[in-house]
Amino acid sequence: MGVWTSYRLRLRRKRWKIRARRKGRELIPVQDRTAQITPSDILLCCTFRNEDIRLPFFLDYYRKLGVTHFLLVDNGSDDGGAAYMADQPDVSLWKTDAHYGKSRYGMDWLTYLQGKYAHGHWVLTVDVDEFFVYPFCDTRPMRALADWLEASEVRSFGAMMLDMYPKGQVSDAVYQRGADPFKLANWFDPGNYTLKRNDFYRNLWIQGGPRARVFFAEKPKQAPALNKIPFVKWDRDFTYVSSTHMLLPRGLNLVYGQNGGEKTSGILLHAKFLNTFGPRVSQEAERAEHYSAGREYKSYASADNDPEIWCQWSEQYLNWRQLEALGLMSKGNWA
Repeated sequence: MGVWTSYRLRLRRKRWKIRARRKGRELIPVQDRTAQITPSDILLCCTFRNEDIRLPFFLDYYRKLGVTHFLLVDNGSDDGGAAYMADQPDVSLWKTDAHYGKSRYGMDWLTYLQGKYAHGHWVLTVDVDEFFVYPFCDTRPMRALADWLEASEVRSFGAMMLDMYPKGQVSDAVYQRGADPFKLANWFDPGNYTLKRNDFYRNLWIQGGPRARVFFAEKPKQAPALNKIPFVKWDRDFTYVSSTHMLLPRGLNLVYGQNGGEKTSGILLHAKFLNTFGPRVSQEAERAEHYSAGREYKSYASADNDPEIWCQWSEQYLNWRQLEALGLMSKGNWA
């Protein structure tokens, strides 16, 4: 790495950290239980808005995986979800009505909380419709994964986002609060993915799947990125650059094999395509608070936002071993 590139990266990281400290002033504590956090706790960080219908299953799923404390930011919810989360004994909750888009889509708020509370912890950073799957997740808790990564001197763990969808119209997949969304949306695209290497940040950029196939067929380069680095042994000097797609220092982005082998990796099952999709598209396209003034949601709104995504090549989800067999994730040398 050249001296100039190294300088630019350090300067960029410093700028994001300063920005996060400034944006942290926008957060108002609702329930601060961070005094309960112990050194061995696995933390989860998330920003949400009007997701009350999803929150009970979200908490249940991640508690069962081994998350022991949740650091959450409520961005202006008015559906009762914030009150529900404030009552949870393992949740620390902050609220803000500040602009989501002007906080780097929530990452400034989370970077502030991570720097203050997560130093030295393994931290999972996800959205409320993303569900972490990793090798042996059916028999081994996240603590086992964290311990193995640490013993292997690995500080970050990559996962591809896998869009899940129902067979039939999306609006017919009627989701009930607290239910498992993958009882309804249990199909995925087993192929149709492209990847390239970002030479500056050294992360992989993955696109494709049903959103590229259905909503971005005419403009595939604008399809959402599917590459994520959600699980990190956090240090207060770290920062995400763009959502959880990439980090600084950029060595954390090397979550893929560089010498022909495979690194252990996971999947984020994405429960976006349920009957809640259409109303959310209309709301977010109008708010224009997401990336590039809500370009993704405007693409959904301009297309059929109640499509039948299932096709003859769709695969029904079984378990992580199926995903590994399809080459979508890898257990690497973790046996």
